[in-house]
Amino acid sequence: MNYYYFWLLLPAGIIALAIRDILQNRHTIQHNFPVIGHLRYMLEKIGPEIRQYLVANNREELPFNRGERAWVYASSKQENNLQGFGSDQDFNSVGYIFIKHAMLGHRLPENHPNKKDPSAVPCAKTMGEFHKRKRPYKPFSVINISGMSYGSLSAKAIESMNKGALKFGCYHNTGEGSLSPYHKYGSDVIVNIGTAYFGVRDENGNFSMDKLVKMTTDNPFVRALELKLSQGAKPGKGGVLPAAKITQEIADIRHILMGKDAISPAFHSMFSTIPELVEFIESMAENTGLPVGIKSAIGKTEMWEELAQYMAKTRKGPDFITVDGGEGGTGAAPHAFADHVSLPFNFGFAQVYQIFQKYNLTDRVVFIGSGRLGFPEKAMMAFSMGCDLINVAREAMLSIGCIQAQVCHTNKCPTGIATSNKWLQAGVDPSLKSERFYNYVKTLNKEILEISHACGYEHPAQMTMEDVDMVMGDNNKTAALSQTFGYQKTPVKFSGVADLLSSPFLGGGKSI
Repeated sequence: MNYYYFWLLLPAGIIALAIRDILQNRHTIQHNFPVIGHLRYMLEKIGPEIRQYLVANNREELPFNRGERAWVYASSKQENNLQGFGSDQDFNSVGYIFIKHAMLGHRLPENHPNKKDPSAVPCAKTMGEFHKRKRPYKPFSVINISGMSYGSLSAKAIESMNKGALKFGCYHNTGEGSLSPYHKYGSDVIVNIGTAYFGVRDENGNFSMDKLVKMTTDNPFVRALELKLSQGAKPGKGGVLPAAKITQEIADIRHILMGKDAISPAFHSMFSTIPELVEFIESMAENTGLPVGIKSAIGKTEMWEELAQYMAKTRKGPDFITVDGGEGGTGAAPHAFADHVSLPFNFGFAQVYQIFQKYNLTDRVVFIGSGRLGFPEKAMMAFSMGCDLINVAREAMLSIGCIQAQVCHTNKCPTGIATSNKWLQAGVDPSLKSERFYNYVKTLNKEILEISHACGYEHPAQMTMEDVDMVMGDNNKTAALSQTFGYQKTPVKFSGVADLLSSPFLGGGKSI
C-alpha cells in the first residue's frame, strides 16, 4: 500500500516543483527549465570536486595540483612517493626551475651528525644574537609550521601538528589567534601577534604588555614573538573569524566576546611609523627577553627601505623577517586581495632581501620564506635566494588530511581540519595525524638535505643564486636566479652542522 502511494506522490511532487519554478522569478534557469534546471546548481556546487578528481590533469590545479597533493599524501603515509617513466612536467614553461647538481657531490663522513639523525638541520643563523636578546633562539629545523590560528583550524588539527612538531624538532607558529592549550604539547612555539592583539589584549582590545610577559613567563617553550603586519592572503585587509566558528574556549583564549565576529583590524594601533614599529619591537624584546620578528606580504618597498635605514642607523629592529607570498594562505579573502594584492613570494622576497643587503643587514636578520614552499624544489629555490628558514602551512594541512575543499571559511570543512564543528572534528585522530605530519616534514627535510648534498653542500643555506636556473620564456632560454632577480645572495657564515648542533641556543628539545 505504501509503495502504491509513493508512486502517486512522486509525480505530484515533481508537478508541484515545476509549478513553483515557473511562478518564481529569482532564478532564470529554473523558470525557463522547470525541475531539470535544479541540476545546473547541483553540478555547479560539486564542480570543484568533479574537476579535482575527474577532469583536471596532474599539473593543472591551483593552489596545489594533484601531483603535489599526491606527493604530500604519500610522504605523510610513508607510501611510495616516487614517480616512474620520466617527468610529466613542461620543462619549457615560464618560471620552471632547474637545480644544478655538482659532478661530484658532498659526501658525509661516517661521524657526521646527519648520519645519526638526518632531521638535524638547524638554522645556520641565531634569532636575537646580534641584538643580544636575553634568550636567543636557533631553530633545530629549517622547515617549520607557519602561522595558523586555533579557531581558524580545529583543536585536533592544532594538536596533531604540535605533537608532530615535537617529534621532529620544528617550531609551531600560533597564528594570530594566540597561544591555545593545543599548542602546549611540547614543541617550540613562536607566538604570532596580529592587529587585534588576541590573547594579549585588555578588555578594550588594546595591547597589554603585562599579559604578554605573563604568557611568555608561564610558557617557557615560547621561543620567539612574531609581529604580523600583513599576510599573503589579504594584505592590508584585516581579518574575520565568523561568530559561527567561535566557541567559548576560543573566546576565552583570544579575550573576545561570544556571539560576535572576531575582527582583526587592517592596521596596528600601537604604531604607525617605522620608528614606532621598531620601538614596539624593542619594548617586547626587552620585557620578554625573546627575539622578536615581523611577518608581512610585500607590496610597496619605500617603508622597507626606511626600516633598513633605521636599523642600520640605530642597530635596533626585528631579529627575523617572515616574507609571506601573495599566493595566499589559509585565511579567506576577497578575490581581488587573494589574486592581485601583494607580490608572489619570489618577487617580493627578492626585493626585500636586496634592500637589507644594501645596508649590510643580511647577517643580523633571519629570513623566513612562506608561500607554497613546502616542496623540495621550491624550498631549495628559496634557500638559494637567501631564506634561512621555510614555513609551511597548507602543505602541513594536506599532510593531516586536508583535501583542498576550499571551504575553510564556512565552518564546513569535510575533513575536520578547519572547523569548530565537533562532529566533523571527530574524524581527526591526533595520535595518527601527528605521525602523518611528522612523516611529511621528515621526508621534505630528507629530500632537501639530499639535494643539498647533490649540489656539493652540507647545508641548504650554502645554496647560491647560481645553483638554480629559471626558464625565462624567451626562446626557451634559462637564466640563473642571480640574472633573473638581479642580485647575488650574501654567503651565510657556516662552519658545519656539528657546530650548529652545539649551540647553547639550539631549540627543538633535541640533542645529538
